[in-house]
Amino acid sequence: MFTRTKAFELLQALSSHPIDLTHPGALTPERIGSYSIEALGFHLLYGTERVNKEVIEALCQLAKESHALEKMRAMQAGEVLNRIEGYESENRSVLHTAMRDVFDERQTAPAAKDASDRASRELHKLKKFLEETDGYTDLIQIGIGGSDLGPRALCIALQAFHKPHKKIHFISNVDPDDANAVLKNVDPKKTLVVIVSKSGTTLETLTNEEFVRERFKATGVDPKRHFIAVTGEKSPMDDPSRYLASFYMWDFVGGRYSATSMVGAVMLAFSLGYDAFEEVLKGAHEMDVHAREAEPHHNLPLLSALFGIWNRNFLKLPTVAVIPYSQALLRFPAHLQQLDMESNGKRIDKEGHPCPFSTGPVIWGEPGTNGQHSFYQLIHQGTDPIPLEFIGFRKSQYPKDLEIQHTTSQEKLLSNLFAQSLALAIGQKSENPNKFFPGNRPNRILLADQLTPKTLGALLAFYEHKVAFQGFIWNINSFDQEGVQLGKVLAGKILGLFSASKAPGKPTSFPLGEAYLKYL
Repeated sequence: MFTRTKAFELLQALSSHPIDLTHPGALTPERIGSYSIEALGFHLLYGTERVNKEVIEALCQLAKESHALEKMRAMQAGEVLNRIEGYESENRSVLHTAMRDVFDERQTAPAAKDASDRASRELHKLKKFLEETDGYTDLIQIGIGGSDLGPRALCIALQAFHKPHKKIHFISNVDPDDANAVLKNVDPKKTLVVIVSKSGTTLETLTNEEFVRERFKATGVDPKRHFIAVTGEKSPMDDPSRYLASFYMWDFVGGRYSATSMVGAVMLAFSLGYDAFEEVLKGAHEMDVHAREAEPHHNLPLLSALFGIWNRNFLKLPTVAVIPYSQALLRFPAHLQQLDMESNGKRIDKEGHPCPFSTGPVIWGEPGTNGQHSFYQLIHQGTDPIPLEFIGFRKSQYPKDLEIQHTTSQEKLLSNLFAQSLALAIGQKSENPNKFFPGNRPNRILLADQLTPKTLGALLAFYEHKVAFQGFIWNINSFDQEGVQLGKVLAGKILGLFSASKAPGKPTSFPLGEAYLKYL
């Protein structure tokens, strides 16, 4: 167990007197330069974390005692990790990595090889389908949760690389305003509609599908020639009479880990072109290999996971802000919020015992520099320190920039990134308490050259593996989501009351208060 490791005891002792970054001489250029690792074109800069070499050694010892790398290798090989011992659970492999293990030197373990073979078949189908439907100009993706957040974040992140005259739209909320706002901007005759639901029964998704179907029919367009299903094989949506094409997803790929499966593939390949989409897969695959092979001191996602555990369990900090200094990553923190909180928001370990320690933190964030003019006040001078994970790029996506007052916009962006990291660490002394900044606020920077399709794929996989590594070390199941099910069950019961209220002889208005009372 996490708390029974020797490293845990050592880290507990070290956390009683962690490094004070505001102390004179604590944060030096030498420290910033040496407290960093590089791999796959990424630099992880962690000199502004509240760690020293002794803490880093203890954290790496924790990874070894927890068998974090062995568990990552087992996950990618297809061993059954999605389970709770002795209790009913999903009892599945976890093989989102197999969805991009389609290049040379594939995994040879039977479960992983079977999954990557399936992924290869779907990719071949997709490539052929895109060649046959090149005349369409718009694509609407209908899904919710992992079928929306990850794909939407990646789509927005790569708008600079979209093919001309290819537009992507998303409908996720069952609020009819969401669908209406999209439908007023598309020509159904030139639009494909991708419906994403693994089970083929997701209430919000099926409701929105019928909403859009009826609108297409009203304009004289046959939905059968425009609608595409991304679903489980033999699900209720796997129906050639209703869909132009079907692409498959499987139980061993969780929704929040599905952006590089067909869940994101159809939309991304449509908007980017197949070759550019393949670059996303290559970047993710390279990070997968790095995550399972690099030793802890040099492993980007594992070391980041360990710093998160240090901040969460030993410095007792309950939230994490992910701040990309890139407008293209506008929705990336929202995806990471689901990825992390749905994965590691667990109160029991893999044996069903209550965890006697804190697990997943609250994840939130917005792009810089906008955040500097809103919530950074609390980050700098609030009562509770908030660890920050910054993401930055040396170059912008578009080639056009302008030098104003002797610096380009990209240089101004990076200057703000580095300045905020340092300001949070060192603070500001002042006799005026209103101008006093306590500093000593931990943060780190993940820096790459440019946000390209390949870089984005690697960035996505980096965070997937950071979350998984933390789950492995805490010995919790990061791959189920029982916590989202209860609300669905209760919503179904209340919907029954809505329906009953419309029966003949019943009042047309629904007594909302009565719904709660009837259930209770």
